[in-house]
Amino acid sequence: MTDTQPEDWNAFVEQWNEQFLDAVETNMEAQAQFVESWAETVERTAEDEEMADGVEGYARAYEAWMDASRQMVERMNDVVEGEDVDVEEFRDIWLNTANEAFKEVMSTTAFARLTGETVGDVLELQQQADEAAENTLRTLGFATGNDVAEVGDRLVELERRQHAVEQKLDRVLDHLEEE
Repeated sequence: MTDTQPEDWNAFVEQWNEQFLDAVETNMEAQAQFVESWAETVERTAEDEEMADGVEGYARAYEAWMDASRQMVERMNDVVEGEDVDVEEFRDIWLNTANEAFKEVMSTTAFARLTGETVGDVLELQQQADEAAENTLRTLGFATGNDVAEVGDRLVELERRQHAVEQKLDRVLDHLEEE
């Protein structure tokens, strides 16, 4: 049995090492993506105050990632010292850190401006696509959404007028019956 324990321990340590390396690699990839996207945002930022706010948000996010790295090293040291550490704890460290880092970035005016510009661009593209689709349908002789809405509006107006005429006719008939 003593022969299998070192093999089990070696397999256990190897598994932890692989998971730790995967976690570090994932962390580095996330940080690289974060830095890249943030650099693009900062490049587009025109105002000094907005840029300062953006840089501060990035700095807070970077601090969160560094804290997560420190926590990972501490927990790996605990594993090496023989403490039973759940693998999910490592995942939770990275997930919580990602949430915290993104919160730091998303609370900046630079992020808000960029998001607003993106939403504006998407709405403009959607409007252009809608107009192109409507022109195509009209060219092909099909009814467009606007055409159907117009017909619906006219139908409602006709029903309203018909109801008014019916009420007047009922009053006239009632008056004639009374005489």
